[in-house]
Amino acid sequence: MHFHKIHGLGNDFVLTRDLDPVRHDLAQAARVLCDRHFGVGADGLIVVLPGERADFRMRIFNPDGSEAEMCGNGIRCFAKYVYEEGLTQKTALTVETLAGIIKPELKVVGGRVAEVRVDMGRPRFAADEIPVVGFGRGPVKDARIEVEGTGVFFTAVSMGNPHAVIPVENLTQVPWQILGPALESHSAFPRKTNVEFAQVLGPHEVRVVVWERGAGPTLACGTGACATVVALALTGRLDRQATVHLPGGDLDILWAEDDHVYMTGPATTVFAGEYLLDPTEFTR
Repeated sequence: MHFHKIHGLGNDFVLTRDLDPVRHDLAQAARVLCDRHFGVGADGLIVVLPGERADFRMRIFNPDGSEAEMCGNGIRCFAKYVYEEGLTQKTALTVETLAGIIKPELKVVGGRVAEVRVDMGRPRFAADEIPVVGFGRGPVKDARIEVEGTGVFFTAVSMGNPHAVIPVENLTQVPWQILGPALESHSAFPRKTNVEFAQVLGPHEVRVVVWERGAGPTLACGTGACATVVALALTGRLDRQATVHLPGGDLDILWAEDDHVYMTGPATTVFAGEYLLDPTEFTR
């Protein structure tokens, strides 16, 4: 199985087009390949497939084998892969995901993808679309939730996948690696949730750490950065255009007048290789 290792601000993925959803157990493949000791090592497995309603189709699996609806850093890595591998000459792509059709635009310099701007679509706020239960049917803004004996306030946003955004005064004083997993699997979130802890630095600047659903702490999360700007703008803490500082680097996020969220950031290929596939590992 040929693969590429690509990261978006340290949020790293194994990408391949050599896995067939009919013949291979993709969840098991993710568990094996993402293992940092016995596999390649990654925050997720991305399978590159032909599109039925778009140029391509992306399926993404977390290290625990669960399938994610979308991934902001992953979609940038996906766009870099298909262009640089010669699968397309387009610089404006359409990609099918479980969150709908996503539209990356590539900035190409010297034949290489230097940056990707992604139309992430419209954020969703209705409780049943996220989903979140126990807080009514409408938007869930600055709602209080009990976790680990502590009450925290969160705003719920879906960017095709669920997010709970928690504003904090100082990230260094928040036990986010304890609160994150507890919130991820809290009964209020039937499909679990990604959790963002956000410290506002100014009207156009925010520092964020993320506990990702199915992956744990990661160096960056594209959908999480989008959800953070949307949630903080919605509650009057941040402008609709902001730089999000993540542990792995910065993303530029715009919640535009057309209600779509646009994310701009890099993707970097680390290496390509060949996994010596044991047919019994992934085959159904």
